[in-house]
Amino acid sequence: MIRRPGFPVPEDFTAPSHAPLVAARLGRWLGVAFGLCFVTGLLSHYLQHPPGWFTWPTRPVNLYRLTQGTHVLSGVAAIPLLLAKLWSVYPRLFVRPPVRQPIRLCAHALERTSVLILVCAAFFELVTGLFNVAQSYPWGFFFPAAHYAVAWLAVGGLLLHVAVKLPIARVALSPPSRREKTVEAAATARDDRDASGRRAFLRTSAGVAGIAVLGTAGVTVPWLRRVSPLAWRSASGPQGIPINRTAAAARIAVPQDWRLEILWPGGRETLSLAELAALPQRTANLPIACVEGWSAAARWTGVPVVELLRWAGAPTGRPVRISSLETIGRYATSTLPAAHAGDPLTLLALRINGEELSPDHGYPCRLIAPSRPGVLQTKWVTRLEVPR
Repeated sequence: MIRRPGFPVPEDFTAPSHAPLVAARLGRWLGVAFGLCFVTGLLSHYLQHPPGWFTWPTRPVNLYRLTQGTHVLSGVAAIPLLLAKLWSVYPRLFVRPPVRQPIRLCAHALERTSVLILVCAAFFELVTGLFNVAQSYPWGFFFPAAHYAVAWLAVGGLLLHVAVKLPIARVALSPPSRREKTVEAAATARDDRDASGRRAFLRTSAGVAGIAVLGTAGVTVPWLRRVSPLAWRSASGPQGIPINRTAAAARIAVPQDWRLEILWPGGRETLSLAELAALPQRTANLPIACVEGWSAAARWTGVPVVELLRWAGAPTGRPVRISSLETIGRYATSTLPAAHAGDPLTLLALRINGEELSPDHGYPCRLIAPSRPGVLQTKWVTRLEVPR
């Protein structure tokens, strides 16, 4: 290789942490983390913005809690793994492009393009994701839409990068041949040092990723809350359950003559809070699972939506549009799919853990449905509407 004075080449970096085997193993771990994060994030996006073909089951009731917790925690694990991977491969930045060999030059450009797309998209996803769990948005774009779009860029860059690097990774991860073992035997001491250094770096990277996950997993795994000092939500909050948006922030003023309105093609019914409370009630243990990854279970008591529709004489087996007293914002209304609207555990809740709902939890009544994002569990409900 021709080198220019003062310019390093990859061979100048001899630390074991820069070995191809280290980069290949970190890449495999990072691929698993990115894959989990992408698939579970895609599910969450489709739940909030469902295309016509998408359906989501109501059972098990903790399904969304599991998938969204996996989404956030795999993203947390990916941060130290990505940094370790970049450290292991950064000497490759000093490879000179083979300008006199067009085919190799094209391959080199393809590799660099895949790396640029992947790294930029990955950092965007991880950094904005961290801001999202902190509910801080110091930018002008709508986070869910941007996060979704860039996720596809990250996956495209990852697949392109894997296609380019697969032959190298396959060689690095394969066991050494008999000839390679003979060569290695001649330099046993150096090889032992390198192998020890590689193992130490990989163990440190895996350990840091594990500590990051353990330190934050309490947001979604209740029995880990005591050992998760970095968890951004806990069991604290009004009536023992965290909230994202208070009644004051939503500018909620419940009118003294509040009545729940039920609309359907050709019919209308209204109920006061006392009349709603007089209907047969059901109690269910259901989680609030938010897109930021935190979740908490509570005991909810209220009227099953399907029974309320039957009482009013409205048709069932259809989606139901839920409207809130909160008239501003993207989530002032939500649409309950037919499967959830017909599930007897989908409640118009009046009580939480045996207490009347506080204003911050949605007084006078709120929606609580199994296996749904918390952002779609509409609070301060004022209307149910069954479309044609």
